[in-house]
Amino acid sequence: MTAEAPVAPALPYGRLLPVTVHFDDLDALGLLHNARYAVLVERAWTALWNERGFGFDGDWEAAGDSCNAVKELRISYEAPVSRPGPYAVHLWLERLGNTGLTYGFRFCSPDGAVTYAHGTRVLVRLDAGTLRPTPWSDRFRDVGRELLRSEG
Repeated sequence: MTAEAPVAPALPYGRLLPVTVHFDDLDALGLLHNARYAVLVERAWTALWNERGFGFDGDWEAAGDSCNAVKELRISYEAPVSRPGPYAVHLWLERLGNTGLTYGFRFCSPDGAVTYAHGTRVLVRLDAGTLRPTPWSDRFRDVGRELLRSEG
């Protein structure tokens, strides 16, 4: 008998991506340090965009839609994460504007059933030369529309 790979649960919108909490992510109380949630969510978003062909290789001029900055981050902690191991991040877009977007996230159990934290983050697409807001590319907007909560 062979083991089958776990199947990601069906979500009404967005994507569920696996993340790993390591022992050194825990604070002195043995809980996932509050700042590590944002790092793990960022890693999940990076993986999601990379699999769709958007990434950063060190050249801001060539980065295109990957040249963006965080305008706002909000997070609420619902239940403590008290041990290392497998978890997941549920990601989706709440809003996709001309030069900005708001994404939602849940830090959760691997199957998405238990929510440990949730929040939103606002990003603004920047022109690499001026660092002023600039529109997302058509390709980015097409991919982003697939992640919109209202269309999920």
